[in-house]
Amino acid sequence: MKIAKYCCFIAGTALLLAALFLVLHNIREDKNGGEQAEAVLSALREDIPEAVTETMMPTGESYDLYAEYEEPTVPEMETAEIDGHSYIGYLTIPDLDIELPVMAGWSYPELKIAPCRYTGNLYADDLVIAAHNYASHFGKIGTLSNGAELIFTDMKGEKHIYTVCDLEQIPGTAVEQMQFGSADDWDLTLFTCTLNGQSRVTVRAERRE
Repeated sequence: MKIAKYCCFIAGTALLLAALFLVLHNIREDKNGGEQAEAVLSALREDIPEAVTETMMPTGESYDLYAEYEEPTVPEMETAEIDGHSYIGYLTIPDLDIELPVMAGWSYPELKIAPCRYTGNLYADDLVIAAHNYASHFGKIGTLSNGAELIFTDMKGEKHIYTVCDLEQIPGTAVEQMQFGSADDWDLTLFTCTLNGQSRVTVRAERRE
């Protein structure tokens, strides 16, 4: 009986130590992610012209009689290279008092540095941005309210302003809902994993008219 109690005590202590190690590891990763994003943002600002006023979707200067028969051309997003990574601009969330650089592509190692473009194009109004749930990244986007403002500044210094219209949790396996649902209905989507990693906290926004 004493041996069984001793084994239970050892097992319980090991579990507590493992949990403590995981918490400390997550705190360290969160801190590192915030510091790296801040350093990149500082470098990125040097490459971006002084921000201009709010920008709507570009329109032609003259009417083209045949335009309705042609496939619309969506311009590519300009990028800047910093420390071997490409960035498309930075995102400002005033209600959370954060500004974060956004990478042009995504991978799990890159998500530890900054939010990443998951899919879409800013100028096609179907941009989806993913980030870790670090407190310094997207950990608090679930607290945003409808009507909150989001500002994306591209590499030309143009500000694109959006209004939050919907918040939802999507299963982690719902890839099509994340990609194609936003392309059909939303101009900008932000998402991050929940703490248990099973779902995605998702913010949907529309471009401000």
